Amino acid sequence: MAAPYQDGAPNIEDGSGQDASYEQQQAQAAAGGPPGGKKKRAYAGQAYEFGAGGNAQLGGQPPAGGPAYGQPAPAAAGAGYGYPAQQQPAQPSYGMPQQVPYVDPNAPQQQAQPGYGGQPQYGAQPAAYEPAQPAFSAQGAANMLQQGVQGVTQSFAQMGMGSGATPQPQQAAAPQSAMRLNPLIPVDVSQNGQPFHVSDLDQDPPSIILPPNSSVTPSPHANCGPRYVRSTLNAMPTTSSLLKKSKLPFALIIQPYATLHDAEDDVPVQHDQVIARCRRCRTYINPFASFLDHSHRWRCNMCNLTNDVPQSFDWDSVKQKTVDRWQRPELNYAVSEFVAPQEYMVRAPQPLIYLFLFDVSYAGVTSGLLATAARCILESLDRIPNTDRRTRLGFMAVDSSLHYFQIPLDSSESGNDAKMLVVSDLDEPFLPTPEDLLVNLSECRANIETFLGKLGGLFANTTNQASALGSALRAGHKLISHVGGKITVLSASLPNHGYGKLEVREDKKLLGTSKESSLLQTQNAFYKSFAVECSKTQVSIDMFLFSAQYQDVASLSNLPRYTGGQTYFYPAWNAARTEDAVKFATEFSDYLSSEIGLEAVLRVRTTTGLRPSAFYGNFFNRSSDLCAFPAMPRDQAYVVEIAIDESITKAFACLQVGVLHTTCNGERRIRVLTLSIPTTQILAEVYASADQQAITAYFAHKAVERALSSGLDAARDAVQSKVVELMQTYKKELGGGNMGGGGLQFPANLRGLPMLFLGLMKNLGLRKSAQIPTDLRSAALCLLSTLPLPLLMQYIYPRLYSLHDMPEDAGLPHSETGAIVMPPPLNLVSQNIVPYGLYLLDDGQTQFLWLGRDAVPQLIADVFGTDDKNALKQGKTSLPVIESEMNERVRAVVEKSADHKGKGCGSIVRPPLYLVREDGEPSLRLWAQTLLVEDRSDGGVSGGQFLGMLREKVLS
Repeated sequence: MAAPYQDGAPNIEDGSGQDASYEQQQAQAAAGGPPGGKKKRAYAGQAYEFGAGGNAQLGGQPPAGGPAYGQPAPAAAGAGYGYPAQQQPAQPSYGMPQQVPYVDPNAPQQQAQPGYGGQPQYGAQPAAYEPAQPAFSAQGAANMLQQGVQGVTQSFAQMGMGSGATPQPQQAAAPQSAMRLNPLIPVDVSQNGQPFHVSDLDQDPPSIILPPNSSVTPSPHANCGPRYVRSTLNAMPTTSSLLKKSKLPFALIIQPYATLHDAEDDVPVQHDQVIARCRRCRTYINPFASFLDHSHRWRCNMCNLTNDVPQSFDWDSVKQKTVDRWQRPELNYAVSEFVAPQEYMVRAPQPLIYLFLFDVSYAGVTSGLLATAARCILESLDRIPNTDRRTRLGFMAVDSSLHYFQIPLDSSESGNDAKMLVVSDLDEPFLPTPEDLLVNLSECRANIETFLGKLGGLFANTTNQASALGSALRAGHKLISHVGGKITVLSASLPNHGYGKLEVREDKKLLGTSKESSLLQTQNAFYKSFAVECSKTQVSIDMFLFSAQYQDVASLSNLPRYTGGQTYFYPAWNAARTEDAVKFATEFSDYLSSEIGLEAVLRVRTTTGLRPSAFYGNFFNRSSDLCAFPAMPRDQAYVVEIAIDESITKAFACLQVGVLHTTCNGERRIRVLTLSIPTTQILAEVYASADQQAITAYFAHKAVERALSSGLDAARDAVQSKVVELMQTYKKELGGGNMGGGGLQFPANLRGLPMLFLGLMKNLGLRKSAQIPTDLRSAALCLLSTLPLPLLMQYIYPRLYSLHDMPEDAGLPHSETGAIVMPPPLNLVSQNIVPYGLYLLDDGQTQFLWLGRDAVPQLIADVFGTDDKNALKQGKTSLPVIESEMNERVRAVVEKSADHKGKGCGSIVRPPLYLVREDGEPSLRLWAQTLLVEDRSDGGVSGGQFLGMLREKVLS
């Protein structure tokens, strides 16, 4: 089927409609608020006693000045819980100050220039880690030299920097001949030097430093921020040979939407339908275009072609008066949206259509899935987007037969009850009636409510254990393919009947072996070929999978992969467990309320000499540079690799992402994101501007691709080989041929890359283990290839917080912003966990509340409401609500950590909470310990061993 919309007349098949403007808000870091007025309570050790005057400490007084990482906090006067001095653990050697202030990455911060801020973020003193260090300067570099840091002289010489060179903000930078980009700051990343600390992940990426007057307006929002588009290189090589020499990837991490709803998004929308585009390369006018001939013409910043400015560019057709051109959003904002005119479409905008496909087999009914899903849809009808009153819903069920539900109009005289029509022909499914299977939500609201109220009991007595899911999908596609829409599958069993029949193929003997990778391949070609057919007809599929048995997630996940959908996996889910029911109901309700983009296409345009060369994510590559999304969700990210075909002679290059889509409200729009990156011929500047998180995201997608094509061993080896190659290249090209003093030097801005790569190799999706079920691993691979960058980093390197000795203000609202203040994060190493402590370990998908074996009864009582540790429910749980300040603060921290909406991205996921007692259930403890990336677990190496291996390979 031809694309229903075009990217501008007259080429309908182009399909790449997009427009230019910038977004207003960039994700930036802000320090936590001042300490609150309440005294903090420290819990440690078993030895304490109560005296007439309060709690008296036994065994000595802890040192003043606040606890170091992994050390207990001092007791507050009159409210502390004493601990003997011998129980104080040794401080881990991270080369950090004892107390690192927490920096909230989501707090707003003033920024006075385009890009990521005109100054680098890494401190001038590499001998001591300082998260909030000011920008580098020449004096900072001199201080480094005085401290004897190896390799700085060579690095600065290769960059051409003199002692007086200082990087300038964009608006005040020198011409390219003298302009200096981010300076290269070598650090020793070994454990004896300045190793990675988790708070590094809260820092901004290296600055994008553009020449002065690069944008046509002085807007601070002229360049796209990392919230929407993040480049692996914030200073790109001018030639392909230099890029190959660096061994670094050049790719964009793209998240077109940062929120689940338009109301939460501050991207400006241009409604006048006046869209200026380059005649040759179809780039949208943007802040980096230039005007000529008394501003009657404009020059494309991609291909340099001169174009006429549209006649209505300076005219407000609504108010019938001239407007100030320089106030137009597309000239001030790098992220903006346009309402598309008629020539961008060949049919009326598609309405929002949801076709719900329920599994009514024995497993689907007895697990409570059918009843819970029906009730959740019923309670969420008001949340489903329906502003234009065109939203339509359809309902089907499947076991060994297909069940259609015919719902009459509310005004129908034939009655209000839905009729169930059963079709047993699975080979060639047909529609039993052409009408009333897709019904208007507004016109049939009352009858839809009546039907959903009864649906949960319709199959209560079933014993049918068959699931003809493939046949049901074909029937559902036939039902909505003439319009397009979303099929939402809720299944609790393996498709074992009809089209796309799957077999139970999991063999535990293969887990952890080279043959395990065969289990990750698609078992039946139907799922990929059918998904591609769905994509061509604007049908997207989301899979909600709940089976307690093998369900072949590897095969079923192909359906969302090629249709812009997502796979949601709930292993061993059962509605009888309150935590399971609440998690699914919350997530499914948020899913239904999300404002997705319909019949969308995405295209990346670049400066002449660059081109998109590879694409990663859940979509179908319709042509060499066009990504098709029957539905574009707001909680996924995509990766586009960029190739350098010709030498770039400009001082900076531009890349523009355009997304043509239909909103849930029936409006055709074009979202445009424009990113400009300075160019350089100096390898040191390329390395100094490399973004370690974007690089990790790129290789996560590459690793998933490698795992599915060549196997898990090949994927892990490729990740490890890459970090070795990068460090060897740095040593050879920029390290002066030696690493000096036996250290392991690497740029400060890439300090965390080894640990992030280790976390990737130890992730559930890639880790070598004989204990990981195939479905769990397949679901993890889906996450690695779709998560927005902030959540992907947390999934690869989880967050660990110490709760028993939180700072005074942690767990309380910030005095100015009102946001909950989080404790400082700790590195994922067991030395940071003391036996009397309480910790939160969170990878974004699962939360663990770790209770030490020697936790004092008072801590347990204050948090859980009982001083009997053995009475606590282990495993999946929820925190009780009791009248205790400590309980309130712990609950606030757990809730804030679980809330992904404040992390610069949208997500419906609410991670379940597991209580893990150190002296309790061994399987739970071992599961939680696999998240300690820097520890040895499940046969993997520790962080120290990994760095030692890298040093051996790099120096050999």
